Amino acid sequence: MQQTTKKDQTPNKDVQQFTDKAKDVAHTAAESTRDAASHAGQAISGTATAVGRKAEEWTASAGEKVESLADTVREKGPDKGVLGSANRAVADTLEKTGEYLHDKNLSGMMDDMTELIKRNPIPALVFGLGVGFLLGRALRS
Repeated sequence: MQQTTKKDQTPNKDVQQFTDKAKDVAHTAAESTRDAASHAGQAISGTATAVGRKAEEWTASAGEKVESLADTVREKGPDKGVLGSANRAVADTLEKTGEYLHDKNLSGMMDDMTELIKRNPIPALVFGLGVGFLLGRALRS
């Protein structure tokens, strides 16, 4: 049986201390990375929420402006005859569009679009292909 001297144990002890220290450093780095990722995720989530709110506000504002445009068209356009009828039809359509934008906002419009696609999947697919084709032609030129 071979006896181990104190000299022989010192390198093993140094290696063990080095290994323990490396584990501690790695654990600390992992915790720091996890905390940083968590904070970044929270910041991104907060930013996305703020952007969503801003988009909703812009949509409502656009709706109000379209409604205002409808009032302007009514005031400044002709009242009688064929042009008067056309003017009223345009003003009514603008007003309804403005009310829709103002009331539904962006999220409501997305819900409506989703429902429309669910009810009419084939026309929606054809429309999407047509838009893609036109975009491809426009970008190629």
